[in-house]
Amino acid sequence: MKFTADSISGNIIRSYTPGQIKLRDDIIRSNLIISQDKVIPDWDPPAIEHLSIADFAPALEQKPDIILFGTGRRQNFPSISLLTEILRSGTAIEVMETGAACRTYNVLIGEYRSVVAALLID
Repeated sequence: MKFTADSISGNIIRSYTPGQIKLRDDIIRSNLIISQDKVIPDWDPPAIEHLSIADFAPALEQKPDIILFGTGRRQNFPSISLLTEILRSGTAIEVMETGAACRTYNVLIGEYRSVVAALLID
């Protein structure tokens, strides 16, 4: 499913299907972290129940207002202690399935918001 027109500058997600994300003309088949000006492919976090603040360091280093955490085909929440740590760092976090995170990311980028998406591809 195609998400947006190509009029937005920077990194936009052109489409998502389980197992891959298309960015401009690149197809990525691994977990990734993406912001308007940076793509970190091959993000390799542990299972959701074992995530820590260190796993989100590449996203937090970009100092976004919000992190969109796409958890794959199904919404799956990490521990409340991790969510609390991220919030205490001054960054909001939203947890949703990856397709919704991709769509929301594009909307926020289109509004010139400071957003990073940490996406699990399954």
